[in-house]
Amino acid sequence: MLKDMKTQTHLKPGQKGTKRLHEKYGDSLLCVRYRYDEKRGVRLKTVEIIVEESVVKASLRYRNEDVVAVVVSFAENLLRDRLKVAGGKWDHEKKVWHVLYGSIRGDSKLEERILPD
Repeated sequence: MLKDMKTQTHLKPGQKGTKRLHEKYGDSLLCVRYRYDEKRGVRLKTVEIIVEESVVKASLRYRNEDVVAVVVSFAENLLRDRLKVAGGKWDHEKKVWHVLYGSIRGDSKLEERILPD
């Protein structure tokens, strides 16, 4: 059904044509769309609303060939050794290890220490 329809108009809350819907749904209203079904000869007004909101930890997604910076202090011998085995290189200026993500993927102790870009 949706594949046969074309979206003609996309309105944001506050634009002309959204006032009553904004009163009904409040800040949960994200957008209003007018869709046209040429086969059936009808126009549909649809709304997109927020039905749930939850806090999530931002997930970092890296490819195996990406070089990532990992923070491991000098005193953490076991983690340093794991980075060395994985081919990590120490950056004296930035005080971080640079290593291919693919070589530490799955090692939660090292993955949680990746610096975001």
